[in-house]
Amino acid sequence: VQLQASGGGLVQAGGSLRLSCAASGFTFGNYAMGWYRQAPGKEREFVARITNNGITYSTAERVWGRFTISRDNAENTVYLQMNSLKPEDTAVYYCAKGRTGSYYDGYDYWGQGTLVTVSS
Repeated sequence: VQLQASGGGLVQAGGSLRLSCAASGFTFGNYAMGWYRQAPGKEREFVARITNNGITYSTAERVWGRFTISRDNAENTVYLQMNSLKPEDTAVYYCAKGRTGSYYDGYDYWGQGTLVTVSS
């Protein structure tokens, strides 16, 4: 299993970024996917998740209305569109593979992360 996150970078507050996570080594369309983040000195926190078929998804309250998770099963990729970015969104963002098609069953593989830095 490999999860390659990309798309991070430096952006000004109010700007947008789109993260991608390219997956390989498993049947992507059979598994839920998630995005988490970890800011310096803080614990990792949930950002967004999506079921294997992409029909059901959810985002954390602190990013609700600004971040959107989606997936393209034909491309084996999950995305995180981040709009109206705030300095407090600065973190390393990780994608994760679900244990099943439901995101309620936890995650068993994690990507290497991509750094997002939002300047004020």
